[in-house]
Amino acid sequence: MGLIVAISFVALLVVGRLILPYVVLNYLNKTLANMKGYRGHIEDVDIALIRGAYKIDSIYLHKLDTAKDKETPFFAAYNVDLSVEWKALFHGSIVGELVFERPMIRFTKDKVEPKQVRNDSTGFKKLLDDFMPLNVNRVEINDGEIQYKDEFSKPKVDLALTHTYALALNLRNSYDSAALLPASFTMRADLYEGKLSLNAKMNPLADDPTFDMNADLKHTNLVKLNEFFQAYAKVDVNKGKFGLYTEVAAKKGNFAGYVKPLIQDLDVLGKEDRKDNIFQKMWEGFVGTVGEVFQNQSKDQVATKVEFKGSLKNPDTNVWSAIYNVLENAFIQALQPTIDHEINIASVDTKKEEKKNVLQKVFGKKDEPDRKKDKAERKKERKEKKKKKKEQRKEKSEKEASGNNV
Repeated sequence: MGLIVAISFVALLVVGRLILPYVVLNYLNKTLANMKGYRGHIEDVDIALIRGAYKIDSIYLHKLDTAKDKETPFFAAYNVDLSVEWKALFHGSIVGELVFERPMIRFTKDKVEPKQVRNDSTGFKKLLDDFMPLNVNRVEINDGEIQYKDEFSKPKVDLALTHTYALALNLRNSYDSAALLPASFTMRADLYEGKLSLNAKMNPLADDPTFDMNADLKHTNLVKLNEFFQAYAKVDVNKGKFGLYTEVAAKKGNFAGYVKPLIQDLDVLGKEDRKDNIFQKMWEGFVGTVGEVFQNQSKDQVATKVEFKGSLKNPDTNVWSAIYNVLENAFIQALQPTIDHEINIASVDTKKEEKKNVLQKVFGKKDEPDRKKDKAERKKERKEKKKKKKEQRKEKSEKEASGNNV
């Protein structure tokens, strides 16, 4: 009798294991079908019980435009592996990890709804929450692609980060870390012959955004971005390389950082533009002239450094500092094409007095206390003038009254 029970139990496990992938596949496809504003499908599901994982093969998710009966690709992946993270399990935390192979995510600029990118991000997060029952502590992306499309511009804009590798670790702080920034994120990608690199330390569980990040983009070919420039700047780029260097840190609702873009060998007007109309040639000539004026002649580059700091509720980008650095780069010295390593989590302090350059002192806005003081003084002056005019009118009326009596 005991042998029969044991055989029956084993048989039940085998049958359950055989039908489990179909049950999970049906549940996931049903979830995709019920997502408002989206439509998706999964080709197959593989179960790995020993590893505590399941793998999704060939998934896609499209955005729906019911008014136009149109579907727009939003997300797709060759496969997605969802599993328990064993490293965290050994630390007593039950969390999950996600591994994406050849994923693609596309953000589109909607003509009617300018907040579409934010809505897309919310929809993608909901999808992950439905598919992964555990809190995610580790995410890895292999050979991914991030696209941006604007089908309403002329010409249409189609940009993409390709060959993207990204790794996020300890997002739920499951390794018992007492560090201020226990989680990390690294990213590498290609952008039209250029290389993007991003490194960050962060605390995703903090009440306010808390992170320390640096990134650089080197040697992107501007010619390959001509659709973008033609659509948004109305110029053609015949030659040029673009780089960008940035550091940003934030804690307790405050932030500090800088962005340092550099353009080398810029040429926006050449023999390739002979067929342009006279107005297009005039505009491109103006852009080219501005680029030449603000160009460091020894290194043939246009560059500036925009520093910013403040509160996340009231960001304040230092515009005058940007203008000053353009002039300094053009006529004094070229900015070095590297990260400056001057921003970190300890440098975030909005109460520290900001040093002002010459342009800021002459043309820049006054500090908040000064503005309040000036406003109060102007109000007082207006009140005194109004009082004086009232007294003058009263005195005049009294004189007229005494004259009439005489």
